[in-house]
Amino acid sequence: MKITAVTGDITKLAADAVIVNLFEGVKRPSGATAAVDKALGGAIAKLIKQGEIKGKRGEITLIHTMDKIKPARVLVAGLGSKEQLTPAVIREAIAEACRYLRKMPVKEVVTIAHGTGAGGIDATVSAQAITEGAMLGSYTFRWHKTKSDNNGEIERLSIATPERQLLKPLKKGCEKGRVLAEATILARDVANEPGNFMTPTDLAAVAAKVADDWGLECEVFERADMEEMDMGALLGVARGSVQPPKLIVLKYRGDKRSKKIIGLVGKGLTFDSGGISIKPSEKMGDMKGDMAGGAAVIAAMRAIGELKPKANVTAIVPATENLPDGNAYKPGDVLKASNGKTIEVVNTDAEGRLILADALSYARKLGLSPVIDIATLTGACMVALGDLCSGGFGNDQGVIDKVIAAGADAGERIWQLPMCDEYKEANKSDIADVKNSGGRYGGAITAAQFLHEFIEDTPWAHIDIAGTSRSEKDKGYVVKGETGVMVRTLVNFVLGM
Repeated sequence: MKITAVTGDITKLAADAVIVNLFEGVKRPSGATAAVDKALGGAIAKLIKQGEIKGKRGEITLIHTMDKIKPARVLVAGLGSKEQLTPAVIREAIAEACRYLRKMPVKEVVTIAHGTGAGGIDATVSAQAITEGAMLGSYTFRWHKTKSDNNGEIERLSIATPERQLLKPLKKGCEKGRVLAEATILARDVANEPGNFMTPTDLAAVAAKVADDWGLECEVFERADMEEMDMGALLGVARGSVQPPKLIVLKYRGDKRSKKIIGLVGKGLTFDSGGISIKPSEKMGDMKGDMAGGAAVIAAMRAIGELKPKANVTAIVPATENLPDGNAYKPGDVLKASNGKTIEVVNTDAEGRLILADALSYARKLGLSPVIDIATLTGACMVALGDLCSGGFGNDQGVIDKVIAAGADAGERIWQLPMCDEYKEANKSDIADVKNSGGRYGGAITAAQFLHEFIEDTPWAHIDIAGTSRSEKDKGYVVKGETGVMVRTLVNFVLGM
């Protein structure tokens, strides 16, 4: 889908459909919606009076124009309360509108710059939200289908304004929105791939291509390299798979005068069966997405490489499969991480924290600061927060606050959970320095405390995306399947730094 900004009267622009909006409680339309209503002989106002259009958030009403204006259809999108309008509401409304229009023979769509009038939204912010909503809401993963499912595709979306001075900021918003949406789509594509198409080797190839395309440095460490680096935790998890593990490192240098380097770390479990502590068979296939954190980090580096902020960033993705095998690690085993700490394995399905232990230790060795890790780490976080908020943890409140704010700007909600020292007690082992599971209660917190053992005093935030990385239905700009969550948050964080 090509998205651009144009000047002109939306009633006179040739298109298959035009998208306008209405706030809840409005009795008569105003602004661009009023202009369309007038051209249609008051059709929108009549539907408001009859109670068919209420302006509620998520509401969609389609009107055929019968050649009264150039666009063949008018779609009225409800934005809810004017006082509660945010870029997230605009993003959601456009996503729903585009997905609705895809069911029709619609190729060319025109939309107004939602919220820039009575809503008080900046034109650049509005255009970015519209672009992200349209691209992400229209996303599908069809790579392995041999037959068409007859869904249409919108080829062009134009954001129209009669005010020429708004054209430049609208185009700026379109461009940034495109970069962030394309990066998020990359993360979705990678995480949606079946495990036999997205092995650790395949994931490393994706990272290498991102590096080639956007001028990044890429280094991929092999098993022998990890053995020299004493990464016993990562290698322990990898023992049960014939697929070789990879430690993927991407580097962006946008400020050569500074020695400060931000670290992004993503869990790269390309398939997780649970190992010897095997998972139930129901929905085990979804565990192809257990590398969503790694996918988000690689995709964020793609956007960073294109946006070129004045910052230095290094991304680390430990990648492996977790499978049962005669050589697989077992409950009761003791592994030694690269920072020298020993780990008693009490559950082989608590493997994500093991591979992150070596990755975080490596980030610390490189002197990265602050470090943000993204991981589908615990089912306990899903129990605590469901699928609406990711869990936030860390050892530096300033860093955590910045990540939460970056997520809010992206419409990706993060809820901070406590990191009281008393939770460390659950991770104590009788035979090693620490054990890899603190048990059922407070599991998301004790998992975060486990990671804290390996990042130590480096400023750090951990985001558990177990509940938000995958959606069971289409809603707003999130579609069924892998969501690509935290790509835009990470980019926002780096831009903010």
